[in-house]
Amino acid sequence: MQYISPTTVDEAVHALSSATGACRILAGGTDLLVQMRAGMKRPDTLLDIKRIDALHQITAEDGGWRIGAAVSGAEMGEHAALVSDWPGVVEAVNLIGSTQIQGRATMAGNLCNASPAADSVPALVAANAVARVVGPHGQRDVAVLDIPSGPGKTTLEPGEFVASTYLPARGARSADAYLRFIPRTEMDIAVVGAAVSLTLDADGICTAARVALGAVAPKVLLVEAAARALIGSRLDAPALDALAEACSAAAKPIADKRGTVEFRTQVAGVLARRATLIAQTRAGGPA
Repeated sequence: MQYISPTTVDEAVHALSSATGACRILAGGTDLLVQMRAGMKRPDTLLDIKRIDALHQITAEDGGWRIGAAVSGAEMGEHAALVSDWPGVVEAVNLIGSTQIQGRATMAGNLCNASPAADSVPALVAANAVARVVGPHGQRDVAVLDIPSGPGKTTLEPGEFVASTYLPARGARSADAYLRFIPRTEMDIAVVGAAVSLTLDADGICTAARVALGAVAPKVLLVEAAARALIGSRLDAPALDALAEACSAAAKPIADKRGTVEFRTQVAGVLARRATLIAQTRAGGPA
């Protein structure tokens, strides 16, 4: 197996494009190394991007934040301004694994691992985040929603990788939240995840919303019907009931040892309701 550790994005693109056989990107390695030890992945080349300084940056951009692909969850959690703007995204990333894992795991890696149960992805989709993809034909910006195509699969073309993720500017009285259900108290995979991002006007009426669900379909779901249930309301009981109903209707989970179809379907609505109330409070609505 060949190991390559470039120091620039251009070097990484060239190495990835010219590699023969299976080439895997190594950022935090918290998924890839486990998969290699289990024999699930046997790459011919490991392309380590951790030495690329540009990918270790969290930078302000157009009122929002650009987060490099090598930025760890722990680094995101220590960035006060990012946490203030996007607390739901950061809390989702910081649910990935243990404290030690969070010191290595990256949001881009969590996205590109393409697990339906990835914690950061519903929060990113609710945030309307955009991934910057680089490759042999240059760079392109792709909605995070469109990066995973199914379990373990992405829409990335040969020679491409995600170099950064962009979280857009936050308006006044806007906030987000992410919740998940797991069988244990920590360090488990989401049985259901729900993320909500919303904006309130001065009277507490919801003027914009995005709702996303994880672990209830082959990829993260953007539930537009749930968002419509919130917009124009004061997030009162009828609106929350409609939100929960829309989320449960959208959920198409599998049954396994960690949860039945019926359980996951119901919990999707419950978590979305609770996440909405948290986001409402964070946005300056009634506690």
